[in-house]
Amino acid sequence: MSSGIIARRYAKALIEIAEESGQADSFAQELSDLASCWTQSGDLRDVFENPAVPADTRRQVLDAVIQKAGTSKTIGNTVRVLADRRRLRLLPELAEAYSQLAQTKAGRVTATVTTATEMPDSYFDSLRQVLEATTGKEVVLKKEQDPSLIAGIVTRVGDMVFDGSLRNRLQEMKEDILAR
Repeated sequence: MSSGIIARRYAKALIEIAEESGQADSFAQELSDLASCWTQSGDLRDVFENPAVPADTRRQVLDAVIQKAGTSKTIGNTVRVLADRRRLRLLPELAEAYSQLAQTKAGRVTATVTTATEMPDSYFDSLRQVLEATTGKEVVLKKEQDPSLIAGIVTRVGDMVFDGSLRNRLQEMKEDILAR
């Protein structure tokens, strides 16, 4: 079974618990924080991926991380189950899957907006309004910069990509010229 499928199963179970307790957003933040800790700490990954590290030691390290992060009992127990089943490496995928489910349930969608240079907040406010009118959902913008775009903007909303970059336009022109 693929890791993505397993992560989505955990996410679905967590979203049901979160809906019952009204903690969907706080669970998303806790999972995101723990996933960041996992991806940024090579030492932490080494402890859990090294079979020579005793289970008791792994449990103590995990309990310390959970306590320091201040996670809820539900998220702490979920992470412990992942660790017990040697699936802690799925934490980033779980956090992403959970976030997507929580946003869908809340009627929100994430739009990743990549620009060549830094843009003023007013630009992103206007873009958010247009995207909300287009999608009929609340839009959460994730801003990125990529100088290789040369100029313009690339917006991703779910599976849709709107590429208004100069790099893309030049590529289209090149393909058109070569096709003649």
